[in-house]
Amino acid sequence: MKKNMGSADRILRIIIAIAIAVLYFTNTISGTLGIALLILATVFVLTGFIGFCPLYAPFKIRTNKKSE
Repeated sequence: MKKNMGSADRILRIIIAIAIAVLYFTNTISGTLGIALLILATVFVLTGFIGFCPLYAPFKIRTNKKSE
């Protein structure tokens, strides 16, 4: 599994995930929308740390500069 996400993409995903978590745990967002966004935040954190986005692969999208 080759990394297909650059540093900026990874950092942005983690920041968005943190923002969603803060909004959820302060009860700013709740219910079904809150749970769906919390699941999305979890995916963002996982893909951010791994450096690989499964949705980028079929479209051959690469945000990293290295040609691995």
